[in-house]
Amino acid sequence: MAALIDLETQDRYSDGIRRMRASPYLDYPAHVHMETLAVCNAACDFCPYPVLERQGAKMPDDLIEKILRDLAEIPRSVPFQISPFKVNEPFVDTRLFDITRAINRRLPNASIALTSNASPMTDAVLEKLLQIRKVAYLAISFNDHREAEYEATMKLPYRRTLARLEALHALVQAGRTRFPVVLSRVGDGSQADQAFVAWVEDRFPGFRGSVSPRGDWLGQVETQVTGVPAIPCQRWFELSITATGVVAHCCMDGMAKFPIGDVRERSILEIYNDPTYRVLREKTATRLEVSPCKGCTFM
Repeated sequence: MAALIDLETQDRYSDGIRRMRASPYLDYPAHVHMETLAVCNAACDFCPYPVLERQGAKMPDDLIEKILRDLAEIPRSVPFQISPFKVNEPFVDTRLFDITRAINRRLPNASIALTSNASPMTDAVLEKLLQIRKVAYLAISFNDHREAEYEATMKLPYRRTLARLEALHALVQAGRTRFPVVLSRVGDGSQADQAFVAWVEDRFPGFRGSVSPRGDWLGQVETQVTGVPAIPCQRWFELSITATGVVAHCCMDGMAKFPIGDVRERSILEIYNDPTYRVLREKTATRLEVSPCKGCTFM
């Protein structure tokens, strides 16, 4: 069940949205997800990937080129983040490091945010990772520190992933990384949530432990959602591009059931500033007023 969000957290979140509305992000996306390859080596029980219709879809090189060209229209005075993934594992795409090099070279105002399950991050991959400039953060979706529970949740070998984490942590401890590493868990509200954070602090002090509430991905994963907050959403200041070029409503629209555009047909800024989408950023007072947001607790 998705956890209730306390009023203090909601107030801080709403203040952040008010600042966003008075910033350049009203006109330009603060974060762009670009799913280059719709493939994941995990099958997490909280994620829509196992039933994703576009599984295996590979974003064509020329479409990646178009997206980078479109993003270059964002003024260099406006910093933003780009994540080369959506509902996938970014490190299984052999083009990842070519893409990140192109981002570094062509989009000087862009930082790169990465989320991985760490399983594909061999020593060779880690060495290439260290060469990427302007990494905002690396989030590792680990989800359970207990071996049996981890394997039931992620459908990956626990000991292999743990070895990858140990290698990454050694780089952090040696001062070779230039970005924070977060070990994350999609929580269930049980005592295991805090036990996970305590385990991260003890086993991997160079990482930060984090727990996020479980969501239903706009009805695309079977999870009971309660307590949808009567506030706007910061995801309205982002764009989420699938491997096919369809732009999903947001990062939680994993299956792109609620598309807002297609980058094969229109530019990124045209889609972002389409009046039907822009109105959310400009003046929508609460997510409860609009679909599909009215059923989403994600913050």
